[in-house]
Amino acid sequence: MTIDPQALRNWPIPTIEQTYTERDTMLYALGVGLGSDPLDARQLQYVYEDGLKVLPSMAVVLGYPGFWIGDSRTGADWRKVLHGEQGFEIFKPLPAKGSVVGRSRVTGLVDKGADKGAVLLSERDVFDQASGELLCRLTSTTMLRGDGGFGGPSGPLPAPHPVPERAADIVSSIKTLPQAALIYRLSGDYNPLHADPSVAKRGGFEKPILHGLCTFGVVCRALVDMVCNGEPTRLTKMQVRFSSPVYPGETIVTEAWNDGVGEVSFRAKVAERNIVVINNGRAGVAPA
Repeated sequence: MTIDPQALRNWPIPTIEQTYTERDTMLYALGVGLGSDPLDARQLQYVYEDGLKVLPSMAVVLGYPGFWIGDSRTGADWRKVLHGEQGFEIFKPLPAKGSVVGRSRVTGLVDKGADKGAVLLSERDVFDQASGELLCRLTSTTMLRGDGGFGGPSGPLPAPHPVPERAADIVSSIKTLPQAALIYRLSGDYNPLHADPSVAKRGGFEKPILHGLCTFGVVCRALVDMVCNGEPTRLTKMQVRFSSPVYPGETIVTEAWNDGVGEVSFRAKVAERNIVVINNGRAGVAPA
């Protein structure tokens, strides 16, 4: 079975109404490793209900429509689907609990050729259900590694944000938990690639890999500490390109450069393999 590009461009991604609690907010934070040092006050504020704060990357699990590309009717080979890019823009601080509506849409489909696969672009707007206010907008690029060659356009795609060649201004190192993927998936992404060793091997990996969005959350943690003085509401934008998967238990080293007032470039490496896993990162930081 092959993809039907017209059907995929117009795929009716379900609108999601979601009510979440402080427990869900804490579970998300635990999934990206917060609380690994329960005596660290900066970590505790994300996993303890007294004064609970929200990591801005939690936007990615709000109004999430599920692994819809895995529906057999899309024609996509779900075993070869990888997250290519992810971004968010926060318009209002995310509440620690509430009810939201997520509306997702496909915004583009690019054919890179039979040997390179296809690229699917999508957006999701998340609204406060009671007020109708737009809380955040999420942009995503999905790599359909087994689905190129359908005769579609080969571009254009957004140019990646360049990362400075000089030494980073600030560096952070965070060791992920061996069970990180098993915790993170409880926030809604149940793709078996991240839990089932046999599925991971069929996908070309030696063992289950960390969700790209979990890696994204770990890097968000680092940015909040490095460039926002630990205040999560100051991180208003974040855009990345995923360049290589992370295995649970590896150490993520985030390097950041101050580009000017309110702008930061960044990338992340895995220390154990000295390989870049997130690249071309750009963040927006609100003034204190």
